[in-house]
Amino acid sequence: MQDKKYKIALVGYRLSGGGLEKVMSSLSIYFDIINIEVHVILLEDFITYSYGGKLVNIGTMHFSNTKFFAKWKSLIYLKKYISENDFDQIIDFRYRLKPLKELIYSFFVFNSKTIYTIHSSKLATYLPNNIFVTKLITRNKTLVCVSNEIKELIKQKHNLSTKTIYNPIDLSHVSKKAIENNAFDFEYIIAIGKYDAKNVKQFDKLIASYSKTILPINKIKLVLLGVGENNSELKIIANQLKVEEEIIFLDFDENPYKYLSNAKFLVLCSKYEGFPMSIIEALACNTPVISFNCVSGPKEIIIDRENGLLVENQNFDKLTLAMNEFISDQKLYNYCKKNSLESVSKFSIEKIGQEWLDLMKIDINS
Repeated sequence: MQDKKYKIALVGYRLSGGGLEKVMSSLSIYFDIINIEVHVILLEDFITYSYGGKLVNIGTMHFSNTKFFAKWKSLIYLKKYISENDFDQIIDFRYRLKPLKELIYSFFVFNSKTIYTIHSSKLATYLPNNIFVTKLITRNKTLVCVSNEIKELIKQKHNLSTKTIYNPIDLSHVSKKAIENNAFDFEYIIAIGKYDAKNVKQFDKLIASYSKTILPINKIKLVLLGVGENNSELKIIANQLKVEEEIIFLDFDENPYKYLSNAKFLVLCSKYEGFPMSIIEALACNTPVISFNCVSGPKEIIIDRENGLLVENQNFDKLTLAMNEFISDQKLYNYCKKNSLESVSKFSIEKIGQEWLDLMKIDINS
């Protein structure tokens, strides 16, 4: 790393599970490829995504048998590591749920050259509800949000200036992984996400909506990818609605593209989003999308009836009609499918990566 002119730290909890972590993964690889010294600093030991640069896995370090002292010593270690390395820029991908903790991080750890990212329209996940505390935490920080809707929400609630940089996707990587065989010999639609207590993805209501469509009678199944093992309630619902044979439950797979590329379309019916990677990934696989026009992200990716269908937010009756339309109107479906890949070219890792370089005032050609 001695010949590399710039040094960047990417700080997050993990490299596994969701869209935020995929962004961190993609950016670390991109920065490493263009000869920037990258340090990927993780606070928890969960890694399923690839990364570029040097890994600093604080999650594997056993500082104390006492939870409080272990967290305090990991904080001290992080502070020391950042101070010793004198990074040109730090990009923080962490959730910021505890105001007191974030005040300590802001003043003690991230006291210069730091970018805070906001990946959800539920602002309290990243910025405390207390406006005064948020201003203290974000002082001298650059704020990057992943959609213009989130940018506007932050402006309205906290009156803070932010920069929008969309989530990137490596189109070359997607095209290579999409051709892998998924072993399915039937037609299907797909939804992606974790099923948990918050039920943000609303798979239970999706199953009900799907059961009312013409898809089951046409032997077009519904694949739920990444739902996890706690899906017994969903299976009960499918059984009650007599579509249990048409629902396929799959756990997390590090290669979702082999499923997306062969699906007829992706469905997203979340309560809320940030900037949903599943939509970008589906379109990158030439697979059109049906999505609620929820806050935030879908309307900044989907052009209604061009690369998918935008459905009135939380209207499951209209979601049912939209799924029917994509099956019955082959001309509309083919038109949206034809436009899918090109519609996400603006989110390529090369274009989004350059936006990050511009923000950080890094010129790799100088």
